Amino acid sequence: MQTVIITGSSGLIGSEASKFFHAKGFRVIGIDNDMRSYFFGAEASTKPSRVKLQDALPHYIHHETDIRNYTDIEKIFAEYSSDIKAVIHTAAQPSHDWAAKEPLTDFGVNATGTLHMLEATRKYSPDAVFIFTSTNKVYGDTPNLLPLIELENRWEIDPKHPFAEHGIDESMSIDHSKHSIFGVSKAAADIMVQEYGRYFGMKTGIFRGGCLTGPAHAGAELHGFLAYLVLCTVHHKPYRIFGYKGKQVRDNIHSKDLINAFWEYFQAPRSGEVYNMGGSRFANISMLEAIQLIEEISGNKLQYTVLDDARSGDHIWYVSDVRKFQQHYPNWKYEYNMRRTLTEMIAAASAK
Repeated sequence: MQTVIITGSSGLIGSEASKFFHAKGFRVIGIDNDMRSYFFGAEASTKPSRVKLQDALPHYIHHETDIRNYTDIEKIFAEYSSDIKAVIHTAAQPSHDWAAKEPLTDFGVNATGTLHMLEATRKYSPDAVFIFTSTNKVYGDTPNLLPLIELENRWEIDPKHPFAEHGIDESMSIDHSKHSIFGVSKAAADIMVQEYGRYFGMKTGIFRGGCLTGPAHAGAELHGFLAYLVLCTVHHKPYRIFGYKGKQVRDNIHSKDLINAFWEYFQAPRSGEVYNMGGSRFANISMLEAIQLIEEISGNKLQYTVLDDARSGDHIWYVSDVRKFQQHYPNWKYEYNMRRTLTEMIAAASAK
C-alpha cells in the first residue's frame, strides 16, 4: 500500500496532511509525541487531534516517537521502506520565545530531528518525495530593514519598493541578521533539506511558511497568534500585543490551502527547491485589523493591551511572494481569504 510518513501528525499541518493523503488512498504513518504540551502546556496538547485521527482514519498508524531518536525513526522507515512515497516533515519547536529558554531542545527537535528524517529517507526510501515546512524566520529580521510606512491600523511597505506589489520573494538574504534561536535551528534544517536534494539528488521541497493557521490550530500565547487571538476573544480572556503599536502585519495561509500546495509539489517534485509560502497579498492582516474582524464576526469584544517592547527579532511586516510556486504549479489556487479562515476558526473555538 502506498505510504506517507507525516511527522507532527497531530498538529495543525500534520493532521490536515494526514486526512488529505488518507483520502487519496495512502496508508498514513503518523509520528507525534505531543511535545507541544511540553512547549506550551496541557491546553495546547495535540492528543485530542491524535484520537480523532485514529478514530476516523482506518489506515492511520500512530507512533509516539521522538524524532531526536534516530534508532526509533530508522525502525519505522525500515518497516515500510519502498512503500514510502512521501515524507511530510512538519514536526517542530515553533516558538522563537520558547527556543531562547531551551536552545538545546529547540535545535535537537528542529535541526537534528530534520537530519534524522532526511537520512532515514535517503537510506530506506530514496525515491520518496520529502516535503519540509520551513519558516520565514530563516530571513531573520532583515524584513524590518524594508522601507515601511505607518498607516492608521497597519505598517505597510513603501509602494515604490520591488516587494510592494507581491511581497517578499526567495531572493531575500538569510545572512547578517538576528534570527532568534528558533530561526537559526530552522535555517539549519532548511539548508540541510536543500542539500539532500542537491547533493544526493533527492526530491526535497522546502516551504518557507508565513503564518500557517486554521480551525485545528491549538494556539498559545507564544505561538499561533491568530488562533490564540480568536480563543481569547471568544472566551473573554485578556490578550497582550508585543510592540509595533499592534500594527505588525502577517500573511496567513489556511492549512488546507497549504496541503493542496504540498499535493501539487508531490505530483511533480523539484529537487532542493525553495518556496516562500503564505497568504501573500491575498490574505494578510495586522494585529489591529485582525482584532476588528474577529470582533465583527464573533460579536465579542476583546480586552487587550499593547506593550511597548516587541519580541526580539520579530517581524514588523511580512507578506510572502508566492509567485514562484504559482509559476511552477499553476493548478494551485487559494480557497481561503481572511474572513473565511477566521469564520471557521471562531466556530471551532466557540465549540470548545
